[in-house]
Amino acid sequence: MEATIEKPVNNVTFFGHPIGLFVLFFTEMWERFSYYGMRAILLLFLIDNVRGGLGLSEAEGAAIYGIYTASVYLLSLPGGFIADTILGQRKSIWYGGWIIMLGHLILAIPSGPGLFYVGLCTVAMGTGLLKPNISSVVGELYPEGGARKDAAFSIFYMGINLGSLLGIFTVGYLGQRVGWHYGFGAAAIAMALGLVTFRVLGQRFLGEYGNYVARPATDGPKSQTGNRSILAFVVFLIVVLGALQLTGMIDMTTAQGLARAMGTIISLIAVSYFVYILAAGGLDAVEKKRVIVLFVFFLASALFWAGNEQQGSSLQIFADRYTDLNFFGWEVPSSWFQNLNPAFILTFSPILAMLWVFLANRKLNYSVPAKFATSLLLLGLAYVIMVIASKIALTGTRTSPLYLSFTYLFFTLGELFLSPVGLSAFSKLAPKRYTSQLMGVWFVGTSLGNLIAGLFAGGFDEENVHQMPEMFQSVAYFSLGFGFLLLLLSKPLKKWMGGIE
Repeated sequence: MEATIEKPVNNVTFFGHPIGLFVLFFTEMWERFSYYGMRAILLLFLIDNVRGGLGLSEAEGAAIYGIYTASVYLLSLPGGFIADTILGQRKSIWYGGWIIMLGHLILAIPSGPGLFYVGLCTVAMGTGLLKPNISSVVGELYPEGGARKDAAFSIFYMGINLGSLLGIFTVGYLGQRVGWHYGFGAAAIAMALGLVTFRVLGQRFLGEYGNYVARPATDGPKSQTGNRSILAFVVFLIVVLGALQLTGMIDMTTAQGLARAMGTIISLIAVSYFVYILAAGGLDAVEKKRVIVLFVFFLASALFWAGNEQQGSSLQIFADRYTDLNFFGWEVPSSWFQNLNPAFILTFSPILAMLWVFLANRKLNYSVPAKFATSLLLLGLAYVIMVIASKIALTGTRTSPLYLSFTYLFFTLGELFLSPVGLSAFSKLAPKRYTSQLMGVWFVGTSLGNLIAGLFAGGFDEENVHQMPEMFQSVAYFSLGFGFLLLLLSKPLKKWMGGIE
């Protein structure tokens, strides 16, 4: 039962920010500990046939990995809708955390594939309910917007990556060196700590923030029209997927086919939602232009995460099979390479947060569209390095860990130009009544990117290893090309933002 929420302590700040920000910081830190820690060993567990894993092929394991990571973010869309219209953000975070913890407890039980997949589905549902709404509450703490809000999201982003760093070290070591299910159990404990943090401190320092629930006027005919629209869209999805299945373009009886079907579903849902909100969302002209800008950001986000999220799939396989793991006679767990991402973020986040404030104070504007373009250019450079590393791997020599290290450095810098900035932009540009829903759409972009990353990694089996350079090269080309295009469009997109920075 949700306790009565007290008013927040007034005029209490820490480093110039409300204490509520740091309550959300630590809640998100523990949730991300559980998510990234488990994700670090998920693909390894799925393809392991020696230490009690499921023993799947690389293609099947990578497809399931992609389906899971995509589902986590795709479910942010209904999670945002539930918060906006039924529960409010605070209750959604609370109940979502409990569902996540239950899912990790199920994963910690040694069992067959059936129960394991139930655990994955449970974690995905809980994360979809929690993830978009905790970010929305951060945005509510800064109604004035501006560079201070961007700095707040950068600080919040440090919490995400501190949790990731701790989770990958802990769960990665337990999973690879002690036992897979010990790692999954550690993720459950972390989520429990996040719930305690949110429950105890949130009541004191968050007050009424996050309790907003939209109450649209009840209109019978309009409601019926909306229901018919939803039903028509569901029928349309079924027809499209049925046609693809019958023509042999997809095969939903396999994990890979199901992953491709999910890609179709995610793309149609995202595009249809933007069309719906523009055509029937009751927006004025300024709001419509801002939503179009958000759609462009959504596309850039999906492409960026398709490359960035290779760290848990193709880059994890590259680290495990083609990278020298020897460190003064001790073999480093290959999953620990994923720690480079949060480590670099923790290093550079405060620097960039100060940079945005510094530039704003001196009226030097680095626009949001330009930041997105920069992120894609940095991602492209990261994969140019992987092209070089994969060519060395083809010679049969394990590559230096420096190649992966510099790859992680470049796309981590790119992430800092896109992810916290994108969170802030969606919270600012979204119409108030659609805030959590559009925050959910932001995570749908991450969902699509994760799915592409999983399908991409399916090609990393021993029989076609010679294709590695070409696969990495395709990521580099797409990232650099879209990055330059977005850079050209940055001025008109900034104008359509209507003065919001």
